[in-house]
Amino acid sequence: MKPLPHAYRASTYGTPDTHLVSTLENGCTLEVAPPLNFDGPGDTWTPEEMLLAAVANCLTLTFKAIANVAKLEWSEIHCHSEGVLDKVERSVKFTRIDSHARLVIPAGGDREQAAKVLEKTERNCFVSNSLGCDKQFTFEVVCGA
Repeated sequence: MKPLPHAYRASTYGTPDTHLVSTLENGCTLEVAPPLNFDGPGDTWTPEEMLLAAVANCLTLTFKAIANVAKLEWSEIHCHSEGVLDKVERSVKFTRIDSHARLVIPAGGDREQAAKVLEKTERNCFVSNSLGCDKQFTFEVVCGA
């Protein structure tokens, strides 16, 4: 990892009759529109879904980094995040994000070590740690064949 602080940039462009297009400096683009709950078309990514994906992705990438250092043997991980958007006082915001990881380790793998790595993952996920809403991270460790 490069020394901190790190800086990140993204830009968004839109017109009245089109989806937004978010662009990174490397040229990667993503089409964005409001969700169905805000009368959006429901056919593309939404800012709300991108926030939840950022949490799930950061948890997974944090796990991979910690598992690598810990030399944990594992075969796959699935992480799912769900959020609740609600009105609090006069502001609409996420009030809760629940994330769940399902980790598959080889048969005979070290379940205790896997659980410790997942617990450390929760403590070190900087995207999740940057959010002010209630958060819960649960996990299960499954021994594969």
